[in-house]
Amino acid sequence: MSDIVYIKNLEINTIIGIHDWERQSRQIVSIDLEMATDIHKAAESEDILLTIDYSAVSVRLVDFVQSSEFLLIETMAEKVAEIILHEFGISWLRLRIGKPGAIANAADVGVIIERGGTP
Repeated sequence: MSDIVYIKNLEINTIIGIHDWERQSRQIVSIDLEMATDIHKAAESEDILLTIDYSAVSVRLVDFVQSSEFLLIETMAEKVAEIILHEFGISWLRLRIGKPGAIANAADVGVIIERGGTP
């Protein structure tokens, strides 16, 4: 059995992109993150240490992404996934990173990746 703890539409200002204008001004990226876990023990005990602390994950992602300056959103996605998998002991994740308004006439563009074993 695998449960999912998620964060939806975490908006972070950062430098991202290959164009000169993108390197000069910060823009918003939007992150959706699903992380596999088993919430049974945490639910029984009401102990945050027995589940994924989405607040701690969010703080870490905001700190990392705000201070980054990636050219490609693909690179950002890989680095964010590495942080989540290694620092938070997550076995599987699905991550979406979007750049709202990056392309005229599109609400959002970006990447979705999955890493780790089957949830």
